[in-house]
Amino acid sequence: MKRIIEVVPYDPAWKADFQIEKRLLQHFLSGLDCQIHHIGSTSIPGLAAKPIIDMLLECSSLSELDRFNDQLASIGYTAKGEYGIAGRRYFKKGGVQHSHHLHAYLYDDPNVDRHLAFRDYLRSNPDKAMAYQAIKMEGVRQCDNDVQHYMAHKNEFIQMHERIALSVWQRQPDMAID
Repeated sequence: MKRIIEVVPYDPAWKADFQIEKRLLQHFLSGLDCQIHHIGSTSIPGLAAKPIIDMLLECSSLSELDRFNDQLASIGYTAKGEYGIAGRRYFKKGGVQHSHHLHAYLYDDPNVDRHLAFRDYLRSNPDKAMAYQAIKMEGVRQCDNDVQHYMAHKNEFIQMHERIALSVWQRQPDMAID
């Protein structure tokens, strides 16, 4: 079965869905030095999104995280390894349509700042978030459920605005509370 790409209006329940999943992950990752953040479009109030809760897990050891693959599988996560990005561990949950994505990096990996800066930039700049939403909606209309085409359609906007976001972003000490 082919995955259907849909972008739906913002749902305030996504924040609570993240908190529930975060607590579940913390329970099953007990003993792992980690922090979990809500990222992606479902973390931006008011932004239409694919109804998938994207999460960023920062940890001190990816090899230690790998030891938890069976525990994560027991709650529906499929470990995909680096999945095209060196130094990452990627997990998906929810079958073909996916309900959750978990991207894991070491604490000092530059991808952590990239994800968090872009999220915070869109939260602080509603006009940019709405421009991103328009690009996503256009991408859905054009991509014919081709994930690679959809991602490529958004790529120029994301790269340009990630650079801007990183140039002004400063990590806050209480970032683990999303």
